[in-house]
Amino acid sequence: MQAGLAATRALTIAVLSAVAIAFADSSIVVLALPDLYQELGTSIEGIAWVITSYNVAVAIVTFAALPLIRRLPAAALCRAGLAIFLGASVGCALANGLGSLVALRALQGVGGALLLVGSLPLLAGLSGQLRAGAVRWTSAGALGAALGPALGGLLTQVFDWRAIFVVQAPIAGAALLATFGSRARGLPPEPEQPPARPALAANTALGLVFGALVGALFLGVLMLVALWQLSPLAAAGVVSVLPVATVAVRPLGASLAPRPGVGGGIVLLALGLVALAFLPRTSVALAALALSLCGAGLGLAVPTLSHAAISAEHGLGRSGAWSIGARHLGLVAALVLIAPLLAFELERGAERATLAGASSVLDSPVPLTKKVPLALDLRDAFERAQQGELPDLGLAFDRRGADEDERVATLRDELTQEIKEALTRSFRAAFALCAALAALALLPLRLIRRLEVW
Repeated sequence: MQAGLAATRALTIAVLSAVAIAFADSSIVVLALPDLYQELGTSIEGIAWVITSYNVAVAIVTFAALPLIRRLPAAALCRAGLAIFLGASVGCALANGLGSLVALRALQGVGGALLLVGSLPLLAGLSGQLRAGAVRWTSAGALGAALGPALGGLLTQVFDWRAIFVVQAPIAGAALLATFGSRARGLPPEPEQPPARPALAANTALGLVFGALVGALFLGVLMLVALWQLSPLAAAGVVSVLPVATVAVRPLGASLAPRPGVGGGIVLLALGLVALAFLPRTSVALAALALSLCGAGLGLAVPTLSHAAISAEHGLGRSGAWSIGARHLGLVAALVLIAPLLAFELERGAERATLAGASSVLDSPVPLTKKVPLALDLRDAFERAQQGELPDLGLAFDRRGADEDERVATLRDELTQEIKEALTRSFRAAFALCAALAALALLPLRLIRRLEVW
């Protein structure tokens, strides 16, 4: 008896860990993007595909797997997903170019989709209660999605971006081995039922919420690391306020009525993104405060929306698949809209910053014999900088006597801050678009009939 309970508990923990990692993979590489950006020498749009390919694959495969859910046991789907996810994770760790990494990330998404679809009914069967299994699955998913960037940043700083995928492999392997236990083998396929009608309003709201989160998880990180030049570890510390806030507001969410709780969460998410769009200065503390609002909004909105979207009446596997697909479709749509917008705004911002820099140099009290060479050096620094990165002005100013001439050193510091603020403003339109996606989630909220707190 005790041995059976221990085996069930171990299997549950292993599967929940894999679910958290699969959801985290939607955003786990964002703090590694600047390193990948430099190492692979690509563009904003190119590097966005490292994230997009995973989410596209998850969205497509979850919808495509709907006919299989009634025919295959949940453990079989989960096992197949874990095996693919494990192999793709090892491949990502060994990838030597952007093309191979994007392809392997897509394969990882195929495995992640099958894992997520199979794990929901599997966990319900292990717990013996549909509600308990669904609550665990949703909680692991929300925590994984929020914690992903911080975990990826920590691994990138301490080791290398490849460590992100190295760590995932044993988690997937442990869960795969656990699914061969007798309890998992005994779980039957989902019972035959009429085709499920997806909870369109709840899934639409979830898709918009997850699309809005691209602002916090992709744009916010890119701004912190590539532009503000925080280390991945420091940026991970800033971004970690998001999952902390997500967990911290759960007791508040349980005490609120469902509809005001979800509506309030969506409003907090939108406000956090608006705050990121209109930061008055390059302040890490203000950015962390804005991200904490996003995390609180996620913690209030997602669990209750998930309850409305996932219905045991139509089968946990099928309704779960619709919900998973909607979330990742929202992420993909947001990335497709935001990446070119950000690239365009950064190009314009770089042009404005170059002109402002030249003007500042010419208006400065620096001797004329240094002004023209310095302006030319700064032009070269801007041309060498990758899109969205703060140009390295140190070399240009060092060559013109910043160590000996206080006027040159002061100009360097003022110009660096001015350029940083100009490029930060280039993120404004993309953050505002994400805030608009969050605000749009209020519209389908009015159409959801069944809304209860989990």
